[in-house]
Amino acid sequence: MLFFGGDYNPEQWPEEVWDEDVALMRQAGVNLVSLGVFAWSHLEPEEGRFEFGWLDRVMDRLHDGGIKVALATPTASPPPWFTLAHPDGLPVTADGVRLTHGSRDTYCVSSPAYRAAARNIAAELAGRYGQHPALAVWHVHNEYGTDCRCDLTASAFRSWLAKKHGDLDALNESWTTAFWSQRYSDWAQIMPPRATQYLPNPAQVLDFRRFLSDELLGAFVEQRDLLRAVNPGVPITTNFVQGGWVSVDHARWASEVDIVAVDHYPAGVDGESETAFGGDLARGWAAGQGGEWLLMETAPNLIYTPGRMHAKEPGRLTRHSLNYLARGSRGAMYFQWRQPRGGAELFHSALVPHAGPDSPVFREAIGLGRTLAALTPHVVGETVPAQVAVGWDAPSWWALQGGGLPAADIDYLAAVRQVHRVLYESGFATDFVFPGLDGFGERAAAGGAGLVGAGTLSTGGGTELVDSGSGAGAVGAGLGAYKIVVLSHLFLISDASAAALRDFVAGGGCLVVGHLSGIADPAGRIRLGGYPGAFREVLGVRVVEWRPLGVGVTIALDNGEQGIRWSERVETAGAETVVRYAGDVLAGAPAVTRNRFGAGTAWYVSPGLGDDALRRLLGQVAVEAGVTPVLAGLPPGVEAVRRGELVFLFNHGDGPGTVPLPGAGTNAATGRAVSGSVTVPGGGVVVWRGA
Repeated sequence: MLFFGGDYNPEQWPEEVWDEDVALMRQAGVNLVSLGVFAWSHLEPEEGRFEFGWLDRVMDRLHDGGIKVALATPTASPPPWFTLAHPDGLPVTADGVRLTHGSRDTYCVSSPAYRAAARNIAAELAGRYGQHPALAVWHVHNEYGTDCRCDLTASAFRSWLAKKHGDLDALNESWTTAFWSQRYSDWAQIMPPRATQYLPNPAQVLDFRRFLSDELLGAFVEQRDLLRAVNPGVPITTNFVQGGWVSVDHARWASEVDIVAVDHYPAGVDGESETAFGGDLARGWAAGQGGEWLLMETAPNLIYTPGRMHAKEPGRLTRHSLNYLARGSRGAMYFQWRQPRGGAELFHSALVPHAGPDSPVFREAIGLGRTLAALTPHVVGETVPAQVAVGWDAPSWWALQGGGLPAADIDYLAAVRQVHRVLYESGFATDFVFPGLDGFGERAAAGGAGLVGAGTLSTGGGTELVDSGSGAGAVGAGLGAYKIVVLSHLFLISDASAAALRDFVAGGGCLVVGHLSGIADPAGRIRLGGYPGAFREVLGVRVVEWRPLGVGVTIALDNGEQGIRWSERVETAGAETVVRYAGDVLAGAPAVTRNRFGAGTAWYVSPGLGDDALRRLLGQVAVEAGVTPVLAGLPPGVEAVRRGELVFLFNHGDGPGTVPLPGAGTNAATGRAVSGSVTVPGGGVVVWRGA
């Protein structure tokens, strides 16, 4: 089954609305809702006093309507009574300000009182609903990522550091504390990164973010294990959220959840490339589960552009939702079901808006529900084949957010998104791979009753919701599954991961490395001898000087292109020069190089490039590596994504586009025969299934 639904908040509405909600859900084809995400104060209005009657009635109504529940533990938003009783459970900022309740995420994850209260409400929910026939999934917490710098956090940080480094000598070496007289002689001297006079120690900041990821994971695991003990057959997840503020390494969390669930909100007018990026990244996180994941939240009818809410055009809800599906999702769920009358997010997107069900978004949702039902037998358990992979590393992102860097406008996320966007627009299916995972070093063992591993996603009553997968295919098979791997701003890398990439090239793979990759070890210490230290041998180059470019400044290249943002003085050490700098003091120096290494090839791209220039370069790399687009001959604005036996054709343009097909087949959503070619209407989607 493909899941369709969203966050449901009945506690915000009078009970007479609940029956209308269930009827509308049935009309739209909704089959799964997230319930109770922010309901702690309704479930436990006073410490130790629980009121479950209202939730009993909601669960029963949904079950009677044939709708399953992803029941949440509401621990992302402690109630006012908790914060007043336990002020040390509130977060403290880097400036030393203790926050108070009045919003969400007002908790310190290292507070014993908070952890105990979270375990307690989770245990109460497990005991009452662990066998309820509507229960399909446990949804722990919401969007882990809250930061705290209090004394409780400091104590937990020190314990984490002691386990990681072993002793203070090792920590001082890793953090280079000889710089600025920061050497520590007692564990008690170490604090979380707090407001200080000038630049903080970057290794301390990096370790703190790693600590937060592990500390938050520990809080998740505590609840997960309580829930699993009550009914091991119910899968457990939490919703991953991406952002520069999030100190969670989702690639390393993924083995701890039974199904990777992702919240993704495209935040720019180019929602199509952001949707593709989010879907492919989520599939990478879910590699250990066969590449299948679940879109837990997205905005159905709005795109949140900076400073403005942009209403999606007709058909865009369907197009975005099916794009996630094509990239491995087990369905489409939204925040939220019904738009609230009040509260901080009263204008947030919803399937049932303030206008009610007689609205464009709800009418489109009805059609989408029918399409998902028709596609279910052709999609569940199917994988997305890709021959190209892009490296992703949260710690490198964190490291490049610090101060004291060669340029203030270094943007890890933008750099990786650009590479993915260019590949996506060129029609190449793209996976993400991660240092230390998926053959990029070592992979952590999978945990729990995984979606594919378990074969079913079942309720307490034994109702089977998910068919077993057909196998992971290339997903999670290691770097050897790909012909091309592209690294952009992979600033930190271990010796083991660098060796895995070297072996990939020696075995016949094609590696493309951009600037600011392979620069430092995992502690952030520079690899000496010239950049990019980890890759000098395989690339056959040595960079001796960085020359970042100012905003709007370009540097000419001898192929007629322009370098932007970045330039370098590159010396070849075995590599051939493909493109040279043609301007500034670098005139004649190598800019793009190619090196034969073993049976493979390694490219180095020194300057920053615009999308068109990067597209032409990666197109040349693809031709040499024998990689072809998913479908040839696509008209402008039309995208093709293959999942299993289906090819999803998305027309992101305004006018119709005719797509040549490789043979006879059917429209999987309608069952009508399609052969030779198919015309995809502007803004529309056609899902083709070969005969």
